[in-house]
Amino acid sequence: MATPEKSQLYLYNSFTRKKEEFKPINPPFVGLYVCGPTVYGDPHLGHARSAVSFDVIYRYLKHLGYKVRYVRNITDVGHLENEELEQGEDKIAKKARLEQIEPMEVVQTYTIRYHRGMDALNCLRPSIEPTASGHIIEQIELVEKLLQNGFAYQVNGNIYFDLEKYRKNNSYGDLSGKVLEDLQAGSRDTEGMEEKKSPHDFALWKRAAPEHIMRWRSPWGEGFPGWHLECTTMSTKYLGNKFDIHGGGLDLQFPHHEAEIAQCRGAHGHDPVNYWLHNNMITIDGAKMSKSAGNFINLEALFTGEHEKLEKAFNPMVARFLMLQSHYRSKIDFSNEALTAAEKGYNRLMNAIGLLRKMDPPSKDSGGALDSEILELCDRCHEMMNDDFNTARTLAALFDLVSKINALHNNQISRDDISVSAFTTLSKTMDDFVFDVLGLKEDPTSGDSKTEDLVQLLIEIRAEARERRDFATSDKIRDDLLKIGIQLKDDKSGETTFEIL
Repeated sequence: MATPEKSQLYLYNSFTRKKEEFKPINPPFVGLYVCGPTVYGDPHLGHARSAVSFDVIYRYLKHLGYKVRYVRNITDVGHLENEELEQGEDKIAKKARLEQIEPMEVVQTYTIRYHRGMDALNCLRPSIEPTASGHIIEQIELVEKLLQNGFAYQVNGNIYFDLEKYRKNNSYGDLSGKVLEDLQAGSRDTEGMEEKKSPHDFALWKRAAPEHIMRWRSPWGEGFPGWHLECTTMSTKYLGNKFDIHGGGLDLQFPHHEAEIAQCRGAHGHDPVNYWLHNNMITIDGAKMSKSAGNFINLEALFTGEHEKLEKAFNPMVARFLMLQSHYRSKIDFSNEALTAAEKGYNRLMNAIGLLRKMDPPSKDSGGALDSEILELCDRCHEMMNDDFNTARTLAALFDLVSKINALHNNQISRDDISVSAFTTLSKTMDDFVFDVLGLKEDPTSGDSKTEDLVQLLIEIRAEARERRDFATSDKIRDDLLKIGIQLKDDKSGETTFEIL
């Protein structure tokens, strides 16, 4: 494990739009806040993309030796259907009304399902997972502070953030690049705007209508908090008024994260964090994921294969592997072809690790001809992760090491060409990066000793067929294995080895 002082980690800061060296406020401690799910439906691929992206970031920071407090919230109130215009029903309250159950039953059900989905993807649980409804008192206190500082106003029990007042001494839109005047000119919806000073003033606290079932007492009457207020409250409560990293999906930059910046500046006089990190979105067969378009895939459907767009079920580790093949700031397209290719890559990686574990260490203590090449590839894994957590290039380096492992196994590389030291570093790098950093795990049905035993059994059956001069059966075994990504290799001595492609 490296020490934080010696690691040269660079992050792409969405706020400054450039890579910056990571310098924690209080090393070796790191505060990381990520916007979590609104729990009113089953977890889907969009949830998985964000969770896996920040799970890798969390894992790598820990790998470097940092003591990370990872906070990811659960939104269980205040997230309205039309979030930009702050109109419509509360998403959880609507689900409760449709299913004729209590809102907290909705929250409990889908929080459990979210955890199951993320556990299947091998995402580590956060250090703290606060809920919005569990921090109503703190949110009321934050509203009072914004009112006291003159950045909020009350109208009919609703509290709004005063953007015009704020913009006299602060810029708004730096994170997302949005210009309020352009947004205002393009908007035709004026519902509920008459009581605001500006159409883009956002709600800090909403008065509860008589039919609204999620409500709390406040100095301004019964109501509920605004969505943006929740994250500012929970992040600062557990990480301080200024912390290191705030993460979330690219779609949250506006209005959610812009509002968080404004709230923190209005309440505390400074920005909330030093680094903003945003993961990009996913597409399905090249199109944006959408329920109305019929290409909305939740995790259960992906893992069971019960979806019209899926040809079969895919292991959660295959889905994770596919996400790791792209940089977290790049888009990912999910398709049967992409998932099948990822499955082959994942199996090849797991098979190589299985072969490596069974190998006897080399006899030479030093001076292997391939030592420098292997050590350079091991170092490259660190270099690529230090370059804004580039998992795609880290995997490329790992697969270069996989080629060396397979060559060692097939005797294409002599054991004399690698020293004990280099072999030990190779083994440790594969374990550290594949399992601890990238968060992959071995699957009982794929890429382990059982797979190798089955292939060896087929090799023996094929050898018996060849002895009987039953070349049709021999060729069929070879060709069918090749179709599923396993290549048999016959050497001059008659021995057969295999490689997962």
